[in-house]
Amino acid sequence: MARTQVNPTRMELTRLKKKLATATRGHKLLKDKRDELMRQFLEMVRENKALREKVEAGIHAANKNFVLARSVMSDEFLDVSLMAPRQEVYIEAHRKNVMSVDIPEFEYKTKTPDDNDIYPYGYAFTSSDLDDAVKSLQDILKDMLKLAEVEKSCQLMAGEIEKTRRRVNALEHVMIPDMQEKIKYIVMKLDENERSTQIRLMKVKDMMLEAAHNYSERYLREQTK
Repeated sequence: MARTQVNPTRMELTRLKKKLATATRGHKLLKDKRDELMRQFLEMVRENKALREKVEAGIHAANKNFVLARSVMSDEFLDVSLMAPRQEVYIEAHRKNVMSVDIPEFEYKTKTPDDNDIYPYGYAFTSSDLDDAVKSLQDILKDMLKLAEVEKSCQLMAGEIEKTRRRVNALEHVMIPDMQEKIKYIVMKLDENERSTQIRLMKVKDMMLEAAHNYSERYLREQTK
């Protein structure tokens, strides 16, 4: 297939050699990028696992406290206690470039700096378990945002790793072997042309020598007559 698509000239050979050198350098760079992406991806996976376990434990503790609070408070009073929150949370999303991958970064800010504003009710008629439940949710909020950030980063990293892997395989198994085959074919054709040219030159030389030798013999015979 490659032999029918290439013009066996020295100009084409030079172009293919430059293209092969560029492809070889690109292949090495992409392999290095893939390896570095894999290293950072594995670190994020381990971080994601630890965060998920921590967040799930925090949510479990908060749910347990809510169940205890509901057991000593009526549903109506519990709903009224949580109906009008005093604290507000604002989330800002940023992007950070890591190995040509834009991964998200989340940052949250509260409306007021007072930590007690997370309780939207008075302490006189509520259970301490409800306080513990609200505090548990507040404590894991930062970890929940970090978990969302890391999980999304892992998804983006995995997509970039797969894309880079396909490019590496395309260069390694398709493009580079194809160019090497074309270069080998052009070199073979040029060598054949060079040998053919040498043979023709030798043939012409022999013909010229033979013609000169016959001319000399005729000249000598004419001189001796």
